[in-house]
Amino acid sequence: MLNRTPEKYSEIYVRDFDYSLPDERIAQMPLEERDSSKLLIYKGGKISESIFRNAVDFIPKNSFIALNDTKVIRGRLLFRKDTGAKIEIFCLEPADKQAVESSFLSEGSAEWLCLIGNASKWRDEILHLNFQIRNENCILNAEKIEAEKGEFTILFSWEPSELTFSEVLENTGDVPLPPYIKRKTNEKDAFRYQTVYAGADGSVAAPTAGLHFTDEILRNLREKCACLDSVTLNVGVGTFKPVKSEKASGHNMHSELFTVRKSFLKNILNSNYDLLTAVGTTTVRTLESLYWLGVIDGKLCGDIVTLNQWDVYEYAGSGRISFKDSVRYILNYMEKQDIEILTGATSLMIVPGYEFKATDILITNFHIPRSTLLLLVAAFIGDDWKKIYNYAIDNGFRFLSYGDSSLLYGNKNM
Repeated sequence: MLNRTPEKYSEIYVRDFDYSLPDERIAQMPLEERDSSKLLIYKGGKISESIFRNAVDFIPKNSFIALNDTKVIRGRLLFRKDTGAKIEIFCLEPADKQAVESSFLSEGSAEWLCLIGNASKWRDEILHLNFQIRNENCILNAEKIEAEKGEFTILFSWEPSELTFSEVLENTGDVPLPPYIKRKTNEKDAFRYQTVYAGADGSVAAPTAGLHFTDEILRNLREKCACLDSVTLNVGVGTFKPVKSEKASGHNMHSELFTVRKSFLKNILNSNYDLLTAVGTTTVRTLESLYWLGVIDGKLCGDIVTLNQWDVYEYAGSGRISFKDSVRYILNYMEKQDIEILTGATSLMIVPGYEFKATDILITNFHIPRSTLLLLVAAFIGDDWKKIYNYAIDNGFRFLSYGDSSLLYGNKNM
């Protein structure tokens, strides 16, 4: 399969996905109530608006609701050298990508890939951070192992060694707010920069479309719709990575780990739904990647199944296979291999011209100019993304992670 940009997608210029975003429109704080954010609805080429607590009214009852239940870790650690210099370590993912869950449960030590702030001030010495758990004095150590392309492998060790790494992060780390939120974190962020349905640890950024949901909204959706279920994609720091290349083809898309339970696949096949509503671009990437893993020969192999950036484009005959047919194929594979959870890594880059195979409706926030997330939205609704973003700017919508929301019907459902 192709792992290069197909020629017909190589002329997508990033400048065509730019817009003017005033600083004052970037939400710096969450609203007091999750569901009080504004909601833009786009359907049939027309725009309307409401409040997010009314979102259930705009989702058809024959819809399957798919969420990303990943949980944000407190992965920003601040060390101080004996000289007083501050060293910030931003945890990205375990050095062994296959050991995400076990790494959080590891006792005594854990090895992680990290970004380092003020890295030039950190030579070879081991850094130390003192903290307390249940009135017991504890210590966290950080040792540089190796560096490659701006990322560092860090060996963390701690005492008492019977603590898990998850416990250590929870008591030493800070909430990793995005770089465009220009303030210090507070205790409210620990709760609000997390969805109410967050499950397993793993993300360094929130799946922000889900931040608007409340338990009441979820309950109402379960009562109204065909099914509500979740996948897991661990959102990486690459979600903030700007597209600096002139063309989309020059951007190196980040890879993110995802897991899909066999029960989710069964719900896809057994639920009598007509439309699939994906909550967030991370959910879209997971579902669309899942489709191609069941379609492209040879992709379902190994402990971690992998989808590369341009694998799916120009794949012959893909249009003849439905999403449910692909899910059925994957489910059969998992049953034969006695697998309960499918683990994958996706670098899928969705750009205009991509044909969506799973997603019919998208709930998402408003994204950074010239970003891969905006390219995905443009692929989903076409050139009307400009009309939608102009409307949002002109009508006081708040942007980015703590901002307002939109509910978008895709081109094939217009």
